[in-house]
Amino acid sequence: MFVLPPPTRDTILEIARRLPPAATILTSVCELLHDINTDLDQLADQIRLDAVLAARVVRVANSVVYGGRGSVSSVEDALGRVGFSEVVRLVGTASVSRIVERDLNCYHLKSAVLRESLLMHGIASEVLAEMTGVDRNAAYVAGLMRGIGPMVLDRYAADKMDVTLTYDPGTFETYREWEDARFSITGVRATTMALDDWRFPDDTVRAIDSHLDAPQGEDEVDRFACLLNVAGAIAVDNGTALPGEVRYWTVSPEKLALLNLTDDHYSDAVRHAADRFAQQKQAL
Repeated sequence: MFVLPPPTRDTILEIARRLPPAATILTSVCELLHDINTDLDQLADQIRLDAVLAARVVRVANSVVYGGRGSVSSVEDALGRVGFSEVVRLVGTASVSRIVERDLNCYHLKSAVLRESLLMHGIASEVLAEMTGVDRNAAYVAGLMRGIGPMVLDRYAADKMDVTLTYDPGTFETYREWEDARFSITGVRATTMALDDWRFPDDTVRAIDSHLDAPQGEDEVDRFACLLNVAGAIAVDNGTALPGEVRYWTVSPEKLALLNLTDDHYSDAVRHAADRFAQQKQAL
């Protein structure tokens, strides 16, 4: 079996650092929102570090999602329109649109499909967080950013991998199996390397690291990882899960018990996530 030279940690981080800076700006916005002394000008200054992201934040604020009146012309006005409680959702939607800027050809994933899948995962994670007492902003951001690793690996392989070696669901049921065979590293591991380098919160990095396997431990990181896993099941039920991940996204009594949820709670989460997604995807 042909195996690409495994990308080193330095290579992964070099590629990740060339991605649009929206991800690092998003986590900085979350940190600022934890400070009660933060004002809209400070948030706007952070967002303007990426001019393209800033323009997309303004565009999203002018979309039908937030009234569609078309009267917002600055980042400050955009943030003022949505208010502090919606800042992360506004910037998160704009960030997904900014970061996922091209197809992942080695994965046979169109950019629009990946954007919608990550947005749904973020929304589903947020809905579950509201039901379980997990930080809703942290959950939303984790759901959005969990796809960084595959973007990095796809860029690494772009000029190295023959088309016959790209992801084939007939040979590999999951992306993780294919990534391990082709790169000797998984997309999840590449994601956690990048997020750690970008100084994402340790709990977020650790939860993403284990979310495919939904650990059944009792600590808060295990609950966070389980929440991200169940959010994947919500993506399946809403038709936005990625084909190479579906196997991991199942609902079980054990997972629901860890989150203190019932079957009815889960059904409600599926509906709430669908409603929010239908609204927010118009801004992608």
